[in-house]
Amino acid sequence: QVQLVESGGGLVQTGGSLRLSCAAAGNIFTIHAMGWYRQAPGKQRELVASIVRGGVTTYADSVKGRFTISGDNTKKTVSLQMNSLKPEDTAVYYCMVLEMQTYWGQGTQVTVSS
Repeated sequence: QVQLVESGGGLVQTGGSLRLSCAAAGNIFTIHAMGWYRQAPGKQRELVASIVRGGVTTYADSVKGRFTISGDNTKKTVSLQMNSLKPEDTAVYYCMVLEMQTYWGQGTQVTVSS
């Protein structure tokens, strides 16, 4: 059984920073990609950032220059450093790991107050 455990969410003021972390436990052998998605109330889940084997990263336009994703396939961890946070970044953030199938974390709330 595979579990993704997230941490680091919380409440922060506009312009502040948060760091999200995700650790995978269980039978995961070859990670093809890891990433972070988010879902705000009334909206669809969207990709925030991803990193694939080899280290190539992808970011949503709305977070480019503010967020940085990092991953370690050996340790099975992925992190998201979020700087210059805005109220529109408020959402539940989900960790994702792609192996032979896609695994999801339980979600962590990020709230940015104006």
